Amino acid sequence: MTATLPAPPPSPPRPASRPGWFGALLVRLHFYAGILVGPFILVAALSGALYAIAPTIEQAVYGRQLHAPVTDTQLTLGEQVEIAEAHVGDAATLSAVRPAPEPGDTTRVMFAQDGLGASESRAVFVDPGTGEIRGDETVYGTSGSLPLRTAISTFHRNLGLGEPGRLYSELAASWLGIVVVAGVILWVMRIRKARAKKDFVRPSRKLTGYRRLFSWHTSVGIWVALGAVFLSATGITWSTYGGQNVTDLRAALDWGTPAVSTSLGAETAQDEHAGHGAASAALAVDSALFDDVLAAAQQVNIDTGLVQITPPAAADQAWKVQEIDRGFPGHLDAVAIDGATLQPVDRVDFADFSLPAKLASWGVSIHMGTMFGLANQIVMLLLAVGIAGMVVLGYAMWVRRRPTKTARVGMPPRRGVLDGAPWWGVAAVVVGGVLLGLALPLVGWTLAAFVVIDVAVDAAQRRRAATH
Repeated sequence: MTATLPAPPPSPPRPASRPGWFGALLVRLHFYAGILVGPFILVAALSGALYAIAPTIEQAVYGRQLHAPVTDTQLTLGEQVEIAEAHVGDAATLSAVRPAPEPGDTTRVMFAQDGLGASESRAVFVDPGTGEIRGDETVYGTSGSLPLRTAISTFHRNLGLGEPGRLYSELAASWLGIVVVAGVILWVMRIRKARAKKDFVRPSRKLTGYRRLFSWHTSVGIWVALGAVFLSATGITWSTYGGQNVTDLRAALDWGTPAVSTSLGAETAQDEHAGHGAASAALAVDSALFDDVLAAAQQVNIDTGLVQITPPAAADQAWKVQEIDRGFPGHLDAVAIDGATLQPVDRVDFADFSLPAKLASWGVSIHMGTMFGLANQIVMLLLAVGIAGMVVLGYAMWVRRRPTKTARVGMPPRRGVLDGAPWWGVAAVVVGGVLLGLALPLVGWTLAAFVVIDVAVDAAQRRRAATH
C-alpha cells in the first residue's frame, strides 16, 4: 500500500498590499485637495452648468430685443444708426454697430457712456425693417452678453465680488485639473489589479455602502476626466495669476492672437484683447459710411453675418470690421478700411493664425458654450453636472468611511508616504511642486499651506500620543 503523505499546512493569508510611495502620494494629494478645494470646485461647476446654457436662456428672455418680425422693407445701416442716435441723444457716444445677422434679427447699435463698467456698452436694438426701437440694454464684452447672461458669467467668474473674487475661480480651475489627473492615474493603477473591472467604467448596482459610492465616483470620474481637464486648462487662461503666466508664455513664443491694425500711418502693435467692449469714438461719424465700409469689407475677407463695425476714434485711424461668429470655427477674420478711400488698410485672416492661437480661440468658444450652438451647451451642461456630482460623491465617501459610529468623517490616508521613496522620487516631487507653484502661483501657495497644516497636525498628534 502506498503511504499517503500528509497535506501541507495552509498558507498564511497574504497581507493586504499597500500602494507604493507614488500611489500613496497620489491618494493623499487626491484626498486632501478634494476635501479642501472641493467647495470651490462645486460652486464653479454648478454656476458653470448654468453659464453653459446661458446663451439659449438669453434668446428666450430677451427675444424682443434680439428679434423682430421679417418685413419686405429694409432700412440702411446709416438710417438705423440715426434712429438709435436720436433715441439716446447726447447722453452717449456712438462706438460700434452690429448689423442684423439674419432676417428676423435686430441691429445692435452700441454706445459708450459715462457710468458703465469696464467692457460694458449701451446697446440700442433696432428693427432693421421698420426702425422700431426694440430694446435698450447694457451689454458686456465681445460676446455682447445681455444683463442676465452677464450676471451668470460674473457669478461664475468671481462670485460677484469683483477682482478679489477671481481667486476662487482660479483656485477651482487650477486644482480641478490636478485632482482629476491624480484620480485618473489612481484609476489606472487600481483597474489593473481589480477583478471586477467593469465596476470602474460603469456604476455597480450590486454594491452597497462605501463600495457603491466608490464605484460611482470612479466610473463617472473616468468619463468626465478629459472634459474636466479641458475646462481646467481653458479656465486658467482667464485667471489672475496663472492666466498672466499663460499670456506671458504665449507672447514669448509668438503664440498670441493677431489683431488688425487700424493705423493709417505706420503700422502699430495692438494688444490682442483690444476691442473687448466698445471704445469711445472721439470723431463725428458719417452714419452713411457704415453701409459703404461693410460693403468694402465684404469684398476683402468678411463673409459672415455676425460682424461688428467700429468707426475710427481718431483722424489717423481706419474703420474696423471684425467677424464675431464664434458659433463656427474660423469666422473671426478682420479688416481695416480707410473711410476716405474705402480701401483696405490691413487684414487678419483666421486661417493664418498659429495653431496655438487657433486652439486658444476654439477652447474659449467651447468653454463659453458658443461654438456649435445648443449641442455644445448640452455637453458643457452635462460635464459641469458630472463634476459637481464627483465632488458630492467624494464627500459622501469621506463620511461613509468613518472608522467608528461615533466618528463624523473618514480617516485621511496615511502620512509619511515619502519616507520610503528613493532620493530621486523625493527630488522629483519637490521639483514638480516648485515648477507647479511657479506656473500656477495660487496652487503653490495652497499646496504649501496644505503641507504646513499637515505637519502641524502630525506634530500635535505625536505630542498627544507621547503624553499618554
